[in-house]
Amino acid sequence: MARKLAEATGGDWLDSDTFHSSANIAKMSAGIPLTDEDRWPWLDRLNAELRRFDSGNKPFFLACSALKQKHRDRLTAGLTEVQFVYLKGSFELIQTRLQHRANHFMPARLLQSQFAALEEPKDALVLDISRTEEEMVEDFKRELAGQGSRHRSTRRSE
Repeated sequence: MARKLAEATGGDWLDSDTFHSSANIAKMSAGIPLTDEDRWPWLDRLNAELRRFDSGNKPFFLACSALKQKHRDRLTAGLTEVQFVYLKGSFELIQTRLQHRANHFMPARLLQSQFAALEEPKDALVLDISRTEEEMVEDFKRELAGQGSRHRSTRRSE
């Protein structure tokens, strides 16, 4: 969805999964949930990357499973403009999608631990993932127009 939103707004995007350490990837591949201690260096790398794009002229989107408020705070520390986009969906819908996802290191069986850790963001633009990608892009553009023009977005990944 980050890619779709970037395309729709003329922005750029990154997938936070490409910033995980090999140790974190091995841990998740083995079905072991990450701890906050595992996540801190990853979030710090993502924050450094976001800082490169902060105050740029184009929207920037980061697909990221920043599950807790303290993760989102660390991710966005020192940034000037951030708008979270929360892709909200039921456990069953996300589980079905994960089970059909190919070539990814996180097995669907870790989803329960992510839902258990999730602190839904209170300040996010919420998109319903049961809608089509096209509908979600339109919902995003409509919501953003209603809020005024903020240029940075992060999101919880599926």
